[in-house]
Amino acid sequence: MKKIATLLLAAGLVFGASTGASAIDFKAKGQWIMSFDYGQNGGFTGGNGMTGFNQATHRYKNEDEFEARQRVRLQLDAVASEALSGTVFFEIGDQVWGRANQGGALGADGNNVVEVKRAYLDWMVPQTDLKVRMGIQGMALPSFTTGSNVLNDDVAGVVLSYKFNDNVALTALWARPFNDNFDGEADGSRKYYMDNVDMFSLILPLTFEGVKVTPWAMYAGIGPNAFRDADGYFGNLSNKDFKSASRLNYMAGMLPAGGARHKDGTPVDKKLSSYGDAWWAGLTGEVTLWDPFRVAWDFNYGGVQYDDSHLNRQGWLASLLFEYKLDWGIPGLYGWYASGDDDDPSNGSERLPSVSVNNANNGFSNFAFHGNPYIAREAILGYNMSGTWGIGARVKDVSFVEDLKHTLRVNYIGGTNDPKMAKYIVGRGYEPFRDSGIVGPNMQAVGMDPLYMTTDDSALEIGLTNTYQMYENFTVMLDAAYLATWLDNSKSVWGNSTMNGKSDQVRDPWNVNLSFVYSF
Repeated sequence: MKKIATLLLAAGLVFGASTGASAIDFKAKGQWIMSFDYGQNGGFTGGNGMTGFNQATHRYKNEDEFEARQRVRLQLDAVASEALSGTVFFEIGDQVWGRANQGGALGADGNNVVEVKRAYLDWMVPQTDLKVRMGIQGMALPSFTTGSNVLNDDVAGVVLSYKFNDNVALTALWARPFNDNFDGEADGSRKYYMDNVDMFSLILPLTFEGVKVTPWAMYAGIGPNAFRDADGYFGNLSNKDFKSASRLNYMAGMLPAGGARHKDGTPVDKKLSSYGDAWWAGLTGEVTLWDPFRVAWDFNYGGVQYDDSHLNRQGWLASLLFEYKLDWGIPGLYGWYASGDDDDPSNGSERLPSVSVNNANNGFSNFAFHGNPYIAREAILGYNMSGTWGIGARVKDVSFVEDLKHTLRVNYIGGTNDPKMAKYIVGRGYEPFRDSGIVGPNMQAVGMDPLYMTTDDSALEIGLTNTYQMYENFTVMLDAAYLATWLDNSKSVWGNSTMNGKSDQVRDPWNVNLSFVYSF
């Protein structure tokens, strides 16, 4: 009798489990990446004066010439119906092999390597086609060429999407990238007071036969305490001067290089005490009407304004792409131009501001900019393209063997910032800079790109990407890149700065990356 009762109970549990499963459909997605890098002289993004330009090492971001690392991403969708679902997205890594605090050393017991990358809810308003997504999610502004140079990252917020017909749709979003991070004044008062940043955007995709055009606009309100600590001044010289460095790393694209400066380049020692307003607008699109010929473009304009005009930043970026699809590949020509700083540090910056492009895969460059789709050394010149111009040619997806594709790209890149700004960036004549050992075009000042390029500086990028689809879900990618750099080493620009008694020396960065990717 007990056996029968036990069997009935087990059957009931199985039946109940199957009933629950039919009500909620769980779907799993994931990606494993194993990545191996070898390269030299990529320290433009490394800071601490240890760079190829500043006579130091062959390191990249304080890494070894050879690095092995891995990343795991797991996504779970709980789908009740087409109108309701929830998603949680975990990321484990990056884990550098051998690094103890990341769990990559012997024993593999490191902490703080598991992250909740995204967690959001999708639902539809009943009896309508209005879609709502709320929670921590990936948000990207439109782009048909390079990927957004303003916003492409994970952020908490709400996105509303509505499709009026086959030709017109509308997306509205509210995002809150920062709030409740201010530790208060030195006496402990005003903790979390007026430290929020809120962004609002409207995106209007227009789709017609052979033509897509997407105008968009975004506004951000910035609280006066959003990016400072009790002793935090925007006039300070380097990210290391701020306790809230993580916030300032994201804020860098919304500040002038070096923070607030007087006309002679010395810092404005004044706490930010007023609200800020930031705004952007763009027009992106593509024409495929004459297939196999394709034309695509992006235009972005934006600004950040405070009561203290020393902190203002305003500029633009335009890019254009021509492609022609052939049976064996897709050759293309492209170019871009972004406004740069003038020679007056007291009037803020004339470069396009940005929020974050941490998730962007730059369509023109895998190495000079943030373009590699997996784990690799990249963004040697900058995470976005502000303050630069360039022309390039590529042959994309060339295939002579089944499941094996190649992409070859060549880019000539120049700076658009005034050379006279160099003396303010390196801080010549300002004692704290000379003592810090942080000199040169990549000294990592607040508001600066990895490499600050003037109109007298240039670089040539050559890159080759090979992708082999070994199995349906398994990809092997070999990416090689070389960046020849010509930085003005004259006394009037970057020259005459030394470190440890050694003179300036330009070393060209290069890197080879081998990635193994399993996706399901």
